[in-house]
Amino acid sequence: MDYSTFFGAKFKKTHFIKCSLKEVDFSESNLSAAVFKNTDLMGARFSKTNLEKTDFRSAKNFAIDPELNMLKKAKFSALQLEGLLHKYQLDIE
Repeated sequence: MDYSTFFGAKFKKTHFIKCSLKEVDFSESNLSAAVFKNTDLMGARFSKTNLEKTDFRSAKNFAIDPELNMLKKAKFSALQLEGLLHKYQLDIE
């Protein structure tokens, strides 16, 4: 589903399993309680997106700005923190 636009879509509790969602636009979508299992989110856009309780623990290549999205109780692996801090251009090792 690379290069798709899901602007304002409702994907509450949707499971994305082994998907390629490169350059997908999820702006203003509701992805609460969704699961991104082994899914590639390279270049995916999240802006004003409801990501509450969303599971990103096995997702890869995402960049999400916590200041522009709702992330209450979202799940991440400790190894994925770079995807949440990307905009700060930190050197994380």
